[in-house]
Amino acid sequence: MTVGLSDHRVATTRHFLMCRPQFFGVTYSINPWMDPSRGADAATAVRQWEALKSAYESLGHKVSVIDPVDGLPDMVFAANGALVVDGKVYGARFAHQERAAEAPAYLDWFAQRGYPVKEPAFTNEGEGDFLTLDEVILAGTGFRTDVAAHLEAQEFLGRPMITLRLIDPRFYHLDTALFALGDGNVCYYPGAFSEGSLRVLRRIFPDAVLGDEADALVLGLNAVSDGRNVIVNAEATGLRDTLTRNGYDVVPVELTELRKAGGGPKCCTLEIRL
Repeated sequence: MTVGLSDHRVATTRHFLMCRPQFFGVTYSINPWMDPSRGADAATAVRQWEALKSAYESLGHKVSVIDPVDGLPDMVFAANGALVVDGKVYGARFAHQERAAEAPAYLDWFAQRGYPVKEPAFTNEGEGDFLTLDEVILAGTGFRTDVAAHLEAQEFLGRPMITLRLIDPRFYHLDTALFALGDGNVCYYPGAFSEGSLRVLRRIFPDAVLGDEADALVLGLNAVSDGRNVIVNAEATGLRDTLTRNGYDVVPVELTELRKAGGGPKCCTLEIRL
């Protein structure tokens, strides 16, 4: 029997928090993806979201669900609601007023379940700009998260932060341009980062998997890996092939409706790390 690379990848069971896009719509514009004149269909968004949730559950992952709030169309993007590490919850403080009320909704969900929580003093958008690896947290800045929040989160969580600067407004959160693969490695799109941040990424992750602009423009880098399986936007065909060649099992999903607001699989997915 021939043993492939994927046979050596090990999946670890995760716990995710998600929010059904019952009230989803594109009614304002706070990033280059959003065009209120195009609108969005909540029913289609719900169907696609349900398929993503089912994909996680079919892989053995646990999914909890927070109730959506009418008037918060972007609450579906649960990754932005907090950062959860070692069972401690560092809350969000959104850069735009349109999303401000999402922060207390997410923090209350965790507080009601007994998690120690911290309401932040500085602007940050949760896992949108914080990517947790085994020993360090990669922390994005440039559009939505203040560098001061990196320091505040580090003090609260006791995990070292590595700051990375984003320079392309299409990739306004770190999770639109980089995701963790497992085993201390990552996949990223180089064009989203400043030159100094690229040097940091190349130094720390010499074996990183790279995505190209075509992958990035369908939010292919907004993906979720459990160490073996990678849930990725179906349209990112080049990245899907690259991941397969690198020994990962690719699980394609369709999230075209949510992409109208600049979101993909990871945006919909907040990991609860205990």
